[in-house]
Amino acid sequence: MKVTLFGTRGSLATSGPETLRYGGNTACVEVEGADSTLLVLDAGTGIRALGERVARDGIRRVDLLLTHLHMDHIQGLGFFKPLYTPGFDVHIWGPPSTTMDLRKRLARYLSPPLFPVRLDDLPATPTLHDVAREHFTIGGLEITVDLVYHPGPTVGYRISEQGAAMAYLPDHEPALATGELPSDPDWMSGSALAADVDLLIHDAQYSDAEYDEHVGWGHSSISHALAFARTMRVQHLVTFHHDPSHSDDALDEIVLAARSGGRLPFKLTPGTEGAVFEVGMPPVGA
Repeated sequence: MKVTLFGTRGSLATSGPETLRYGGNTACVEVEGADSTLLVLDAGTGIRALGERVARDGIRRVDLLLTHLHMDHIQGLGFFKPLYTPGFDVHIWGPPSTTMDLRKRLARYLSPPLFPVRLDDLPATPTLHDVAREHFTIGGLEITVDLVYHPGPTVGYRISEQGAAMAYLPDHEPALATGELPSDPDWMSGSALAADVDLLIHDAQYSDAEYDEHVGWGHSSISHALAFARTMRVQHLVTFHHDPSHSDDALDEIVLAARSGGRLPFKLTPGTEGAVFEVGMPPVGA
């Protein structure tokens, strides 16, 4: 699998000279299988550039896997070019709700007064799927879905192909609002998705000091992200969902502090827009 980051910021898109290196777009990740199956993880503002490229490449089907429906993860949906291409086969997968289905919830955003075009009026009418705890395949990619700890219905994804696996948990608080990770890995939110993966893209929104003021908000400190990755025996951790208040220099300092505690048992890479990872290839360095 080839994994490309199109947006790594959390909560709010943040542009300016202070965020040029890491990028200012909100969550969007492309996963391309060996058979050219194309998955898009979340529809933050980074999806606009991805949609332009997909349209140019002549791809005719794309599957969009949403983790949840907070605005930073769906704000780019109305600017996704394949949705304006008649005949384009778009499937959108997202977490269920006890009150209304995925189409009705997305239509709250994709309709006036919040957006000028209604979901049902898009030239490529998407097929929508509610997913919670299940396993299915798209092309040659195997998808495992599970609920994770974050306010509102939220899922994470594990994607496998030919023995390689990645997990995507962009909004996740493994400490379960207690300030500490459970001692038993089986009680950790996200454990069924992240165990033994080659690549883990994981929430690391806060520094350790900032987390103390945000316990229960559904996001992770850098130390909790490292501890989760260590417990799950991952090969490569990519930090994600960077706080909008964190400049490039601040993110450099957070990663430097994370590495200063000694050699890590996995490769650590801060998520930056445009970064590409070949899942299944052995990581170099740590």
